[in-house]
Amino acid sequence: MMKNAAAPCHIGLVGQSIGLHKAQMDSELNPPEIFDRRRRRAMRERAARRRGDMFLWNHIAQDIAERLSAVTRNFEHALIIGPIGRWHQQILPPAVSRTIVALSHGEAERSAPASLEEDKLTFASGSFDLIIAAGTLDSVNDLPGALIQIRHILRPDGLFLGHMFGAGSLGTLKSIFLEADAARVTPHMHPQIDLRSAADLLVRAGFALPVADQDLLDISYRDWRSIVSDLRDAGIGNALTGPRPYLGRDIAERLDAAFGVRAAAAGTVTERFAHLYLSGWAPSENQPRPAKRGSAQVSLADFLSKDQPD
Repeated sequence: MMKNAAAPCHIGLVGQSIGLHKAQMDSELNPPEIFDRRRRRAMRERAARRRGDMFLWNHIAQDIAERLSAVTRNFEHALIIGPIGRWHQQILPPAVSRTIVALSHGEAERSAPASLEEDKLTFASGSFDLIIAAGTLDSVNDLPGALIQIRHILRPDGLFLGHMFGAGSLGTLKSIFLEADAARVTPHMHPQIDLRSAADLLVRAGFALPVADQDLLDISYRDWRSIVSDLRDAGIGNALTGPRPYLGRDIAERLDAAFGVRAAAAGTVTERFAHLYLSGWAPSENQPRPAKRGSAQVSLADFLSKDQPD
């Protein structure tokens, strides 16, 4: 494996979008169960037993730590949700009190005192001034509700830092499976939300100063099995509800053939991981606000005209 490129891009406030979680956004009181909660926990349990290099989680933890270090304020009590809690010492300053919540019992035994889900949080309002949820938000059933709950348990002017794998991730693996499936096409990785929709969800959840940005990470692989292994190490994959159809005894051979076509020239293929990062603040009277429309004292046209030669 070799890291080829990490291309950042950025988007601020967004007023309109559609994405994977549109159904929930249209029916927030009774969101559909898109993801199988038991299957999702099982993937996390399996990941907790594996001993891979966890490069995806290391990459996320490093990015979260860098983003937090750029914030010029001190935090007292942080909540870390999910597997990223394993990296709490790298992310948080030593003086910050922390509560770490796992998503499975296997992870909780190693690093966390409890096992919860992002859309079923049980903490009181205003319990934390920093909340970090990274790596798993793309498979939450009620993502809008989860973000609202996170804002609710933040203290005024508390910070939320989130991450999810976004649209554009695993395009190579998806295409290989699509080709190998032939007439038996079935999803092997759940769809992901795009950057614009992620930004819109922050706005809908009521965060102040919301920002969503994207980091595109390209990795070179010599075998499709290595991609699958990295996904299992990270505990991510297809958590959609519904049965898993039989793919045939020769599925590995068909995948080998599809991968071989793509790797024929260089001997490797490039796989992409689209990392979406979210940030927002719980509303507070002390936060800066944009000036009211029409409140400017100087006309832009007059200002520009001063730069013109006489």
